[in-house]
Amino acid sequence: MKLFLYYILAINLYGVFVMYSDKNKSRKGKWRTPENTLFAIALAFGSLGIFMGMRLFRHKTKHNKFVIGIPAILIVQIFIFLKYIYKVI
Repeated sequence: MKLFLYYILAINLYGVFVMYSDKNKSRKGKWRTPENTLFAIALAFGSLGIFMGMRLFRHKTKHNKFVIGIPAILIVQIFIFLKYIYKVI
């Protein structure tokens, strides 16, 4: 369980970093992180980090698939996490 929590922390920090990096790249007109990669990070339990990055850096907030999709993934993951926690306890 402890290892899983470290993983959750790491993947979410990575998600925030990727959103920050992609926002900077978009401002400079450089190569961007593909949207599929951002969703892959979110699906790998990094949805909180991606969501926080969206809000902190105002990035991808005009794209409906992000505005709806990332919070939906986050809600499902919270449900899965809580279900697992209560099953363990």
